[in-house]
Amino acid sequence: MLGKVFKAYDVRGTYPDPLNEKMAWQIGFGCASYLLEDAEKAGESTPMMRHLVVGHDMRTHSPSLRDALVQGIIDGGASVIDVGKVDTPFVYFAINHLDCAGGVQVTASHNPPQYNGFKVSKRLAKPVGESTGLSEVRKAAATVDHSLKETGGGHSEPRDLWGSYTKHVLSFLDLGGKSIKVVVDASNGMAGTMVPKVFGKKGADIDGLEIVELYFENTKGEFVHEPNPLVASNLRDLQEKVLDEKADLGICFDGDADRLMVVDERGQIVGCDHLSAFLAGWFLDKHPGASIVYDLRSSKALEEEIRSKGGTPVRSRVGHVFMKALMAEHGCVFGGELSGHFYFQGNFNADSGAIALATVLTAVAQSDKKMSELIDPFRRFPQSGERNFEVEDKDAALEELKEHFDGRGTIDELDGVTIDCFEDEGWWCNVRKSNTEPLLRLNVEARSDMQLSSIIEEITPMLGTPVAH
Repeated sequence: MLGKVFKAYDVRGTYPDPLNEKMAWQIGFGCASYLLEDAEKAGESTPMMRHLVVGHDMRTHSPSLRDALVQGIIDGGASVIDVGKVDTPFVYFAINHLDCAGGVQVTASHNPPQYNGFKVSKRLAKPVGESTGLSEVRKAAATVDHSLKETGGGHSEPRDLWGSYTKHVLSFLDLGGKSIKVVVDASNGMAGTMVPKVFGKKGADIDGLEIVELYFENTKGEFVHEPNPLVASNLRDLQEKVLDEKADLGICFDGDADRLMVVDERGQIVGCDHLSAFLAGWFLDKHPGASIVYDLRSSKALEEEIRSKGGTPVRSRVGHVFMKALMAEHGCVFGGELSGHFYFQGNFNADSGAIALATVLTAVAQSDKKMSELIDPFRRFPQSGERNFEVEDKDAALEELKEHFDGRGTIDELDGVTIDCFEDEGWWCNVRKSNTEPLLRLNVEARSDMQLSSIIEEITPMLGTPVAH
């Protein structure tokens, strides 16, 4: 049964079948076993290195899964700092703030309410995925004897860190005496708890800030819309509210508030690569010559902006495991991913929806332009958006793609297959395999609409059957 819930980057499944309290206890034991061993290998011997941070989201079954997880961690020999009902980046902060061996957030992020899961982090809030420890957690969880219950000797203590977390997040906020009005769609998720605690009810704690709250209720375990801001239909209410309120911009969070999407004052959705380009320039003005990491699916406009500002672009595979590793390796000041994750050197190289909100508000307030005016220069190249194709033999399709374009532009396999003919033919594309489905995912960008249509027409016959958006 454990094999059904362990994914590439986290643990996730429907509740109570297959994911339930018994399994949560096993996973807690496995987390304690792996994370304590990982800390010991690193030679860490601080007092908190036998402690794990645990938080949970607003789902109705999260508290009971949290309780079982905590007991498993204790029985595995670790102690728990229980930070309560928090957003996922809060757990990343607490791990670093308290110098713990790691932590676990009980959440299913953007999934429907019948789902739940666990996001596991090690020391310094480094992500634990299949290739970075999650397989070891699974093995330990699968082999643990349930008779070991209540034999580990650890303990659990509640800790209220909202004051410290708020101070940390607000260190990224500086409106410079300007006034700004933002509509925030919390998606009935953890932003409904986090935003009022950090920024005040309707922004009341911050001079010049007005927050129009949308879907902040998160106690019923229900979602007015799916808590996934990457789906355009989930942004419709936000877009309408921004126009109705004549707001400067809108923000939509996902369920556990580690990701966000932006809508400009015209109600137009801002691509995360275009937002990253704007923020990259803003950071480089403050940190000349710095490095910026970005998702390889991002617009060429992002790379061009980094170079034009004198920065160093660092191209990354998709996924927070790789983004965070490159943030640390290259000393990047900022990173952006198409999924809506934004990473900050000043946040232990971790992603944070709260800090992304503070940074966007700061950058917009400190400019003399509207959100659309700041973003429009980066919308200069037409994009296909991510398109899915169903194909049984994904590897064969990728090989056919490479053979077809051999000798045209450059081809690399950093993540899937990227074919770059931007200089010669005015287009580039990336094709990646889905981790969980018989799908290939295509992203194309070109210098003109005509070039975009032409290359999509050339590529798609090699990729299988198109899946409707």
